[in-house]
Amino acid sequence: MTRPTARVVWDPAFTAYNFGPEHPMAPIRLDLTARLCDALGLFAADDVEVHLPGVASNEVLHTVHDPEFVEAVQRASSDPTQTDLARGLGTEDVPTFEGMHESSARIVAGSLEMAQAVWRGEIAHGVNFCGGLHHAMSGKASGFCVYNDIAVAIQWLLDAGVERVAYIDIDVHHGDGVEAIFWNDPRVLTASIHETGRALFPGTGWPSDIGGAGAPGSSVNVALPPGVTDGPWLRALNAAILPVVKAFRPQIIISQHGADSHAEDPLAHLALSVDAQREAADQIHRLAHQLCEGRWVALGGGGYEVVDVVPRTWAHLTAIASHRPVDPRSAVPQEWRDHVESLFGRSGPARMSDLAPGSGLWWRSWDMGYDPASPVDRAVMASRQAVFPHHGLDVWFD
Repeated sequence: MTRPTARVVWDPAFTAYNFGPEHPMAPIRLDLTARLCDALGLFAADDVEVHLPGVASNEVLHTVHDPEFVEAVQRASSDPTQTDLARGLGTEDVPTFEGMHESSARIVAGSLEMAQAVWRGEIAHGVNFCGGLHHAMSGKASGFCVYNDIAVAIQWLLDAGVERVAYIDIDVHHGDGVEAIFWNDPRVLTASIHETGRALFPGTGWPSDIGGAGAPGSSVNVALPPGVTDGPWLRALNAAILPVVKAFRPQIIISQHGADSHAEDPLAHLALSVDAQREAADQIHRLAHQLCEGRWVALGGGGYEVVDVVPRTWAHLTAIASHRPVDPRSAVPQEWRDHVESLFGRSGPARMSDLAPGSGLWWRSWDMGYDPASPVDRAVMASRQAVFPHHGLDVWFD
């Protein structure tokens, strides 16, 4: 029997990760993504599996989270009045809610089970657009994130004997939780391209942050100024992140695809299109086939424009991982737009692209030269100067 091309984590149970009606991390974004994937025929494909994971055990959570923190989450989950501000529970970002532990631990199980299945060769690619909760720390919830599903998946891979895991984070916010947990582990490369911490939460992720004393060069941070558009962002990704991933020679890639870098996202200040986000997913997919026999786990993350942006971005991600890429020029299925109309009283986007018909993406290769007048190029150069020598790469030409 031929192994499935992709396994996709989804069930309506994931909408139970719900901080309330006023919170920007609206669970409807997950439901709309799944409905769009279904309308595009992705879930019906013979070599794509839709998977409902279980709930991660305390033993699994303890591989990266302090037992006292897990206990605090469980208390708040049973009684949301049991807040613990020192551990980030009951804050404006992470309000407590009934069932918090179970819904968060299910997200962890989804990413963990995708990593296990990919590493064991059961599937080529795993997708969990419900996951990607990259801000959670070992002992504290942060930035809408309770448990760090990414770190749990990576830790399992390390415990299973994997020697090199590359983690690529293209969310608009710095992937601080994953970086902190593996700060001193040379087996894990954490690479994050994000809006500068001078303008955006969590206020970290500087080019000089390159890993702990035991793992110099294991962290790559590209901190971009507000307002960056498609071309410069793709230039930065290709000039500062992907060369280091290639030099690291990972055995598996885990990537986080927060959609909040989009121009319409209400919480950040970059100006990307769905098309640039799709292009990044396609590049990471091709990199996985080039470097590590296709072993790739793709996760969701942030993204707070829940109708026009998140569903299309993550449907493209799922389609790429399924080896059924959706042409950006395609029309969004009418059944999905009708559903959006019934919920919101307005139509959803008509096309799977943001770009005008006949136009496309273009960016300057680093080979075309460094422009010191460009704030993006200065950000790229700062990252290259900090990290490239640790990987035997030339700061100017690689």
